Amino acid sequence: MTDTWDHIGFVISSQYRVAVLSRLAEGPATPSQIAEDEEIGIAAVSHALTSLRDRGFVDLLVSEDRRKGRVYGITERGEDLWQEIEQQGLLDE
Repeated sequence: MTDTWDHIGFVISSQYRVAVLSRLAEGPATPSQIAEDEEIGIAAVSHALTSLRDRGFVDLLVSEDRRKGRVYGITERGEDLWQEIEQQGLLDE
């Protein structure tokens, strides 16, 4: 459970990671779709995606070689973590 809390703390310590994970919990999206839907900058989205992907919470759903139209999705691990964050009521709404 300590690991889970470490991961939860990692996600909720950044409004951008929260926004990206929240959006991807609804379904796969490109960085520009996430930025538009969540009304945040593309650079913040890219940074959040990279850090979430490094921890295995999101994944690139198209070829790594692709530069345009990169689609990201939440992993099962990310989905479990997101559900835990919501169940614990840890989001500032």
